[in-house]
Amino acid sequence: MRVAVAMSGGVDSSVAAALLKRQGHEVVGVTMRFLDQDPAEAGGGRGCCGMLAVRDAARVAATLGFPHYPLDFRQDFERDIIEDFCSEYARGRTPNPCIACNTYIKWGEMLRYAEKLDCDYIATGHYARIIFDSGKYSLQRSKNKDKDQSYALWGIPYSTLSRTILPLGDLSKAEVRKIAGMSGFLNADRPESQEICFIPDNDYAAALKNWLTDESAAFKPGPVYNTAGEKLGEHKGFANYTVGQRKGLGISSRAPLYVVKICKEDNSVIVGGDEELLSKSFTVSSVNFLIDLRDISKNIAAKIRYKHRESPATVDFFGDGMTVTFKESQRAITPGQSAVFYSGDVVIGGGIIDKMGE
Repeated sequence: MRVAVAMSGGVDSSVAAALLKRQGHEVVGVTMRFLDQDPAEAGGGRGCCGMLAVRDAARVAATLGFPHYPLDFRQDFERDIIEDFCSEYARGRTPNPCIACNTYIKWGEMLRYAEKLDCDYIATGHYARIIFDSGKYSLQRSKNKDKDQSYALWGIPYSTLSRTILPLGDLSKAEVRKIAGMSGFLNADRPESQEICFIPDNDYAAALKNWLTDESAAFKPGPVYNTAGEKLGEHKGFANYTVGQRKGLGISSRAPLYVVKICKEDNSVIVGGDEELLSKSFTVSSVNFLIDLRDISKNIAAKIRYKHRESPATVDFFGDGMTVTFKESQRAITPGQSAVFYSGDVVIGGGIIDKMGE
């Protein structure tokens, strides 16, 4: 089989390519350039989206003896990822651009490019599994639960599962680094990046001001209220805040205060105690399913953040959306973030958190 491997220059995608090559596949490496200058080129972070990523991936491809192609997706990335990221913050929401990148770039633009290279499959270094059983494909958690990345893949089209290979789904990070070391890869011990690739130094506010400009409504000062409607102070622009945030509120209080809600309509930020962050239900839009709708049970497990432990919930459909109700209240359900639904290890699908209920 001819496989196009998405190579970021990091250890995970490098080992994914090495394993496929070892298994006898005809491997083609592709590195997607998203930025004019990535954080590593600017003196901080690791390269993953710029010319340093292209360089590092090309070295691995040369070591393993397969062709490598750099792809310029800067315009696609700005249109589909950065503009959406800014638009969501301007609405008072907190998006997850890495999930959008997987959905629209890796399993969208890259897959179309792979077809031009006559590749039958695409592969990435994500820690998740694709299982074929009883005539159906499913996306499932990695066997290494501490590194499972299935949460970030809920948006990919079901039709692409049959054309996707995830070679690291059965491995731990330690095993991957060992394979990289034995393969002579210079990136074997490179630290992982926890930052969004287009946010230098993880400074969201500075990046947003660069794109939205200081004149944007998202950066206009406004009132901070408690949940009783009492004004406690002024905020610096709601784009600087997210639900659950405690630091940087600039409000004196005997008890800790957290952002409970962001109201774009009247440019206000609502704060409250930790207990006021708890809620049981929310609505979801932009839903994508990875199993047959007829197989979906009303009772599922839902996960509202990457590091969140999934919890039992029920789902009810309306139009093109869903209402999700947890069995027990959850903390800081955040509009704009992703909700991902599981049945055991199987990813049922997911969507974007829209509005919180009670």
